[in-house]
Amino acid sequence: MQQNSSTLKKMLLATLIGGALTAPAMAQTNVTVSGLVDAYAGSMRNAGDAKSRASLNSGGMTTSWFGFKGSEDLGGGLKANFLLTSFFQADTGMQGRFPGDTMWSRDANVGLSGGFGALSFGRELAPHFLPTILFNPFGDSYTFAPLILHADVPLFNASGWTNSVAGDTGWSNSIRYTTPNFGGLTANVHYQLGEVAGRNGVNNIGANALYFNGPLALTAFYHTVEVNNPTNTAGTPVAFTASRQKAWMLGGSYDLKAVKLFATYGQTSHNTDIDDKTLSLGATVPFGQGKFQASWAQTNREGTVPAAIDAKRKTAAIGYDYDMSKRTDLYAVVMNDRITNQNSGNSFGVGIRHRF
Repeated sequence: MQQNSSTLKKMLLATLIGGALTAPAMAQTNVTVSGLVDAYAGSMRNAGDAKSRASLNSGGMTTSWFGFKGSEDLGGGLKANFLLTSFFQADTGMQGRFPGDTMWSRDANVGLSGGFGALSFGRELAPHFLPTILFNPFGDSYTFAPLILHADVPLFNASGWTNSVAGDTGWSNSIRYTTPNFGGLTANVHYQLGEVAGRNGVNNIGANALYFNGPLALTAFYHTVEVNNPTNTAGTPVAFTASRQKAWMLGGSYDLKAVKLFATYGQTSHNTDIDDKTLSLGATVPFGQGKFQASWAQTNREGTVPAAIDAKRKTAAIGYDYDMSKRTDLYAVVMNDRITNQNSGNSFGVGIRHRF
């Protein structure tokens, strides 16, 4: 009798353990950890800098990041999804893109997806992010891509040059709806709440469209922005731009196999100060186990605040990206940067990028 009781207990324990181990599989959950580490060495001098500086920095071709992505199959084609990703600086180990950046400044959102498309809530990519990084030869390089430098990177030097696009590359406190794919066409609609008592009209609104069909790709985005990002983590009200900015851009690329061509044109306009018009052109050429990259952008700036402005910024970059494997590449880039009535700058960098 005792032997049978002992056998029964062992069988029951094995059943409980087996059930615990198989429960996640039955729920069809999936969580992945991924990221990218990018570091480069070289000499940097942007337009307006007095001198060049020897540099070993993070994020030559892509801002270093890591994160978690998960989904659960809820049945009937419906899924619950979450995304948590954070930037870091590979040269110092510092968290974020800059001092004071929030922990999950790349993504921090949760939502649902299905036949209707996808709906998510939290910190999301800004409407202009995908159109700008996908339609220039240097992708999401915030160091060497001329279009990205003009759109998103201010110069903290004598030039006083500010980034054209307001609102940051990610929007906090936002809702995003993504449409299903219609023959290669998808669209995203973004709405960010300002969360300021008594100011219900404070918000960011935007949308983008992306079309991919064989060698042809097209894009467009539009936004009106008043809220800066990321929001203040100390609990004080969020900062606001000087006025509501309106921005739009059209872009396209065509892959001829021997060469892939890129072009964009866009405008940004504040209610009371600066207006920018930006044209970018570029190409990539496959060569060996990699590709040559060439890109040029010009921004014509006009405005009246704080003083009359009539300036041009022209930036050109040429590089080669060598694929050592599907996850690791080496790159080398040279860049020239010019602004009206400012010192011009020449930069170069050699780096390595690894995805995991």
